[in-house]
Parts: sequence; structure tokens; C-alpha cells
Amino acid sequence: MAISSPRVAVVVVAGGRGLRAGGEVPKQYRLLGGRPVIARTIGAFLAHPAVATILPVIHPDDAALYAAAASGWRDPAGRVRAPVLGGAERQASVRAGLEALAADAPDLVLIHDAVRPFVTPAAVDAAIAALADHVAVVVGTPVVDTVNRTDAAGAVVETVPREGLWRAATPQGFRFSAILAAHRAAAAAGRNGFTDDGAVAAAAGHAVHMVAIAEGNVKLTTPADFAAAEARLAAETFLRLPDVRVGVGYDVHALEPGDAVWLGGVRIPHDHRLKGHSDADAALHALTDAILGAIGDGDIGRHFPPSDERWRGAASSLFLADAVRRVRERGGVVAHCDVAIVAEAPKIGPHREAMRAAIAAACGIPVDRVGVKATTNEGLGFTGRREGIAAIATATIRLPLPEDDAS
Repeated sequence: MAISSPRVAVVVVAGGRGLRAGGEVPKQYRLLGGRPVIARTIGAFLAHPAVATILPVIHPDDAALYAAAASGWRDPAGRVRAPVLGGAERQASVRAGLEALAADAPDLVLIHDAVRPFVTPAAVDAAIAALADHVAVVVGTPVVDTVNRTDAAGAVVETVPREGLWRAATPQGFRFSAILAAHRAAAAAGRNGFTDDGAVAAAAGHAVHMVAIAEGNVKLTTPADFAAAEARLAAETFLRLPDVRVGVGYDVHALEPGDAVWLGGVRIPHDHRLKGHSDADAALHALTDAILGAIGDGDIGRHFPPSDERWRGAASSLFLADAVRRVRERGGVVAHCDVAIVAEAPKIGPHREAMRAAIAAACGIPVDRVGVKATTNEGLGFTGRREGIAAIATATIRLPLPEDDAS
């Protein structure tokens, strides 16, 4: 029987380790377009008006990673509940999430993989609508390719008819009381090998209905998946942000006796240091001004005046991060950065890749969108005399069109 105006909860399953994706952190916390994957996934559900509650289920070791990711979404209504800790297997993690919802049970629950950040409003709508007539639904796409079964050596032994075959995805949707009971029954019977919740529901005797959704709701599993997702996200982002702007920044700092210089967010041992109120990172100062110039928002001195003691000795990465924040608050992104450092010494080449990585992380963009180069001044001028170091930077940003121009 259909439920009028059902309360819908989403359990976001984020307890896995994601070893096949590579990297140093579980794949649900890896950056995708500068944001953790889980932040993008939860953000997609926060953007859906039918979703009342979102409950993440995380690995016990990932509390700090989750807390950092949680700063990446806005939730003024408090729809994202505090995360619960998952179990050794996905099935146990889902059950932990369902049990946590039981005290204030929703009518419907959608169970979704945290590493499917491209879930669309249409997919959520389709799952919720289907639950008006079904107890359990699984979204997916029909198989259209030829399917072969092979032996251990890789030889084809059978071509499997593809009629009626589907590629299952998430969210998988259920009447809440039914799927909670099904999970409890499976656990009580010691049946812990189910890999998705549709199978748990089927084992409890419920008919599971497939719901067709559009292609693209991919699960990020391998390094190739992440590379494809970055390319897709960049293309989608750039298409919706047609206002392209370029800013230019320039900065110079004198050298004085010391033991290291900061350039491009990297500490480089040297017999001098750059003189300034902050860490005097001329490269990041120039880039910060370039970004601020692109959005017409003053310069670094306006936002972080050297007369303010709060910024004495401050890391210039803070200034760059603030400029990037100002771009994002306008609904835009930093698309590309290029920095040229003019210095006789120290040598920049050995530190170039570390600088690119630091700038990419601060701007939330892939490292292949960051350029760092260096040149000497051939002994000419103040840089040639080793009295100081200069930097020139350009930044390309993309913004949505102003409302007056959108038509």
C-alpha cells in the first residue's frame, strides 16, 4: 500500500577500505574535483527535497577523515546525522545504519554506496516512486553488451543470453520495516555473505523490483575510474560555468640572512630567507592576487594587511585558501594556475612537483592544472643581484553567468 508523503532516510555506506583505487586514504575520502568523494555523495542527497535524514556509516578508523569531509557540505537543517560505525562486511555496516534509524523509523530508506557520487535527482525520484508499489527496489541499467562466461584460462565457454540481465547500482530502496527485519533475520541465521541489500530482501521472501535509470551512476573502484570521473566532472563543471576570467598577480620580497625560503607552499633550505610579515611566499602571494583579481575582489593586502598581527609568520597557503573560498562562494571554480618564479637561487627545479602538488591541493584542482616554472634574471636587477625573489602568476577561474546575463 502506498504511503502518503513518506519520510525518506538515506543510509550512505562508507565503511570500506577501497584498496583497488590506490592512494593513501580510503576511496570514499579521496578528492574528486577538490572535494572528498563522500562529500559529493552526501551533497547530492542534501540537494534532494524528499530526503529527510542522511545517516553515514563509516569505518571505526575513519572518524578524522569523516570530520574533515563533513566541512565540505552545508546542512543548515541538520539532516545529516552523526555517523555510526560499520562492521567488518558491508552487510553488517548496513544493518548498523538501519538499527541506528530504528528508534525514529522512517517510512522508506534508500541505501547508497558512498563511492557513487554521480547519483542524480532522477535516480532518487525513480527509487522513491517505485516504492509506492513495491517493498524493495534496485536501480540499475539493462545489460546491452554480449556477456560471455569463460573458463580459468580465459577461453569462452558460453555466451549468456542478455535478455533480462541488469547491472545493479544504488540507491536501493526499501520499506524500512521490511529491510530492517530482513537484515535482522539474515544476521540471526548467520547468513553474512550478501553483497547487496536487494539480495538480503529477496532472501527474506520479498520480491525485488528493478528500476531503470540513466547511465552514469558509476561506482568508483579503480584508479581508471577516478581518472574518468575527474574528466567527467571537469567537463560538467565547465559547461555550467561559462563565465571565464583570467587574473594576474605579481609579488616580490627581499632576501635576508636565514636558513630557508618558502615558495609555492614548500620550504626550501637556503642561506637566506624571504623578508615579510607572513612567511613571505612570493609565489603564493602572486597567485592569491591573481585569483582575487579574476573575481574583482581587491588584493592580498586588503584582506590580510601586514599591520594585522594575526598574520605575522602565517603560512601563505591560508591566504590562497581564502581566495579560493571566495571563488567557490560565487559558485565558481579555479580552473588553472600558472606561476613563474624569478630567482638566481635557490634552484626551483628539484621542488617544482612539490609546489604543484601544494598549489593543487589548496585550489582543489588536479595537479595537471597547475604550472610552476622558474627563471633567473641573468644577473640583472635586484633579483640578478640576489637581493630578492619575484613571482608572476596567472589564474583562470570559471563562474556562472550573472542572472542579468543568463538569459
